[in-house]
Formats: sequence, C-alpha cells, structure tokens
Amino acid sequence: MSNTEVSETILKEIEQKYQAINQKVETQLEGLLWSKPITYWDYIQTDALLGLQTQRTTLPDEMVFIMYHQVNELIFKMILWEIKQIAYQPAINAEFFTERVMRISRYFDMLTTSFSIMGDGMEVDQYMKFRNTLTPASGFQSAQYRFIEFSSTDLINLIDNRFRGKIDRDTPYEHALEHLYWQAAGKDYHTGKKTYLLDEFEKKYKKEFLAYMKEYNTINIWQKFKQLPELDQKNPELIKAMRHYDYTVNITWVLQHLNTAKKYIDQSGQGDGEATGGSDWKKYMHPKYQKRIFFPELWSSQELDNWGVEV
Repeated sequence: MSNTEVSETILKEIEQKYQAINQKVETQLEGLLWSKPITYWDYIQTDALLGLQTQRTTLPDEMVFIMYHQVNELIFKMILWEIKQIAYQPAINAEFFTERVMRISRYFDMLTTSFSIMGDGMEVDQYMKFRNTLTPASGFQSAQYRFIEFSSTDLINLIDNRFRGKIDRDTPYEHALEHLYWQAAGKDYHTGKKTYLLDEFEKKYKKEFLAYMKEYNTINIWQKFKQLPELDQKNPELIKAMRHYDYTVNITWVLQHLNTAKKYIDQSGQGDGEATGGSDWKKYMHPKYQKRIFFPELWSSQELDNWGVEV
C-alpha cells in the first residue's frame, strides 16, 4: 500500500470516528493544526506530581516516608485499574484472566520488595521523631487498599474471623462493614467504641466503602473466576496466578510491612510499641490471626491451617 493510500485510509477512519459522534471532521483537523506538540512533562504532569510532597518537619528522611507512601497509592491505583478490567470484561476467558491477575501480582511483588526502602532507607532517630507529628494518622487509612480487598474477594473472607459464622451473603452491607477484620484495629467490640483513627476514616469513606461493596459483590475477582467455564476454572496457569496473588497480598506483603514496623517501633530501642493510630497493630497485621485469604477454595486444608505461620 502506498503512502497516499495509507493517508486516505487514515483520513476515512478519522471521518467515520467523528461522524459517529456528530462532529465535523474539518473542525477536529483544524484544531489539530493549531494544537501544540505534547511534551513528556505535560503528559506525565511532572510538575504537579513533584509538588505534592509537603513535610511537617525539617527532618530529611520524612521526605522518603512521604514519597514512598505516595508511590504505594499510585501502585494501588494501577492494581484497581487492572481489577476493573477483570470485573467488567463481559466475555472473559482464562488467558485474559491470567494475564491481568499476574499484572496485579507483579505490582504487589514490587510493593513487597520495596519495603527495604522503608526498612533500610531511613534513620531510626529521624523516623522516631517525625512519626510523632503524624499521630493519629496511619497507613491503615488507605481507602484504595480497602477497595482492592472489596474487589478481590467475597466479603465473608474479609470478616473478622470471630464473626464469620454469623454473617452470610444476605447480611446487610453496613452490618458487614462493622465486622470487617480491620475494625479490630480501632474498635472495642465490648463497648462498640471506635478510636479517632477509625471514626475519621469512616466519616471520610464509609459511603464509598458501602457503594464499592455493593458494586463488586457479584463481579469481584473470585466471583468472576466462578463465572468462568468449568474447564477454565481448572486451568493450571490461572490457578497458579490466583494463588500467587492471594499469597503475595495476604502473607508476603503483609509480613514485610509488619517486620518493617517492628524494626522501628519494637526493636529500635526508641519506640514505645504503639502505632501512630493507636491500633493493636501486631494482631491486626499478622495474617495468622485474621486468616485474610481471598480465594480459600484454591488452598488445601493444611495450607489454610498454617496460613501466615512463619517457618
């Protein structure tokens, strides 16, 4: 095909594109004539991105802490982007499913290995000083991480292990929310009293959480897996990808986070063992206590019994 033919084909496709939305192709082409070329910094919005770091102290390592958590939130957004593709793919197959789950797993693999940035990249003395200015804020308050959980598995798998026998798919979303595993980090179940950490978190995001729980009730990753043809559900590559994702999110990444927290709060000789948000962080974070498992049917009974047990 000649260059002229290629150009004519492209122009025809452009014309069809804008006719489909009742737009004049001449107007669009003239706009292209006067538009300026894109630059890397405009496309990535570099200046805006690099202007989002605001320290609360004069301690240099606080900047490491801020940027690291901002990177985490960007990665969480990438994960949610991939999950949405799985959830809303109308005719999903094992190949598409496996590829997207592995993309998500690679993001969490990166998050897991990145904890050395936190563990070895800040002076303990600096961290123990600037963390006092963060109270009562906490990484617990990452709404995107909760969205990832809601869109990955059935709600029953996110319920506090103590209450799972009393909750099922017919339980109202608000009641389920009150019994999610992470409520234990900021709630006294005897009195119902919530910490400031949890109370503010819910004031900000409760409506979004309930909406997300409802939206993904039948299209979360596990439900989409169960909607596949039976043969696809037995696909070894897909099962391997699902297990890798589950293990990485709910054991590897969590334990890396826990061990980093231990280094500063428990083992540095400078911490008091308390989290900035006041949570019982060891029991909240350690996977062996809450048995956070996205896809329990893909694990053996022995694997489930030993979930999160460090060897």
